[in-house]
Amino acid sequence: MRSSNPVFSRRGFSRDNGYAGFNTAPQAGGAAVGTQGSPYAQPQGNPYATNPYAQQDLQQGAPPQTPVTTGRMTMDDVVMRTGTTLGILIVTAALAWALLPVDDANIGRSYGIGIGAAVIGMVLALVQSFKRTATPALIVSYAAFEGVFLGVISSIVDNRIASGAAMQAVIGTLAVFAAVLVAYKAGWIRVNRRFYGFVMAAALGFMLLMVVNLLFAAFGGGDGLGFRSGGLGILFGIIGVLLGACFLALDFKQVEDGIAYGAPREEAWLAAFGLTLTLVWIYMEFLRLVAILNSSD
Repeated sequence: MRSSNPVFSRRGFSRDNGYAGFNTAPQAGGAAVGTQGSPYAQPQGNPYATNPYAQQDLQQGAPPQTPVTTGRMTMDDVVMRTGTTLGILIVTAALAWALLPVDDANIGRSYGIGIGAAVIGMVLALVQSFKRTATPALIVSYAAFEGVFLGVISSIVDNRIASGAAMQAVIGTLAVFAAVLVAYKAGWIRVNRRFYGFVMAAALGFMLLMVVNLLFAAFGGGDGLGFRSGGLGILFGIIGVLLGACFLALDFKQVEDGIAYGAPREEAWLAAFGLTLTLVWIYMEFLRLVAILNSSD
C-alpha cells in the first residue's frame, strides 16, 4: 500500500499484486464490483488471488472473509505496526526536543540537525515507496529520523513563536483522526473512484502551489507568494488539514480492502507507513496554522 501523502505516490499494497481500486466490495465467487476501468483493477478481481489463503476462498466460491489464518493481514497487525512506528517517532521527537536546545546559542546547530534528519527521512520514505515490498527497517528508520525533525521544529515553534503550539497541533491531529474514523465507519464518507480522483487532483494542485511558493521565497526572498503567511497562509493551512483528512479516509479504505481481500501479513507495515505519513502531514499543517495565527496577533 502506498502512502496517501501526494509526495509519496501510491502503487497499491504491492506492485506485483496491484490494487483493486475503490468500490470493489467482494462478491460470491471472488468477483469484485467496480473493477472495470479501475487503474488498479486485476483481471481475476481479487488483487491477492495469488495469496494461498485468498485463493482458497475463491476456490470455495466464497468472498474473502476477515482473516483467521496467520498468513493474512489483520486489523491487529495494522494497529500493532502503526503503534510501533508512531511510538518510535514520538520517542525520537521527545529526545530531540530535550537534547537539541533552540536558544540563541544553539538554534543554528539544532535546526541544522533537524533539517538533515528531515532530508534523510524523506529519502528513506521515497526508497520504501518505490520498493515492491515492505521493509520494516526502512519504515522504522524513517519514523526515527522524522521524529528528530518534528521534535526540533516543534520546539522552535513552541519556544520561539507560540507557547503550547506543539500540544495544540497534537490535539488537532488526534481530533481529525478520530473524526474521520467515526465518519468513515458510519458511512458518511464514501471512498470511491470519484473521491479518489478529486483528492489526488486537489493534492497535486496544492503541492504545485507550495513548490512555486517555495521557489519564489528561495530566489525572491521574503514569504514568496504569501501562501504560507497571513490570510492566505491560514486558508492554505486549513486546506492542508482537510486534504490530510481525505488522505486518512483513503488509508482506512485501503486497510479495509486489504484485510477483506486477504492481503499478506507483511502488508501491515505498509499500512502503518501510509498512516504515519498522513498523520505527520496533518500535524505539520496544524503546527504551521498555530504559528501563523500567533504571528498575526
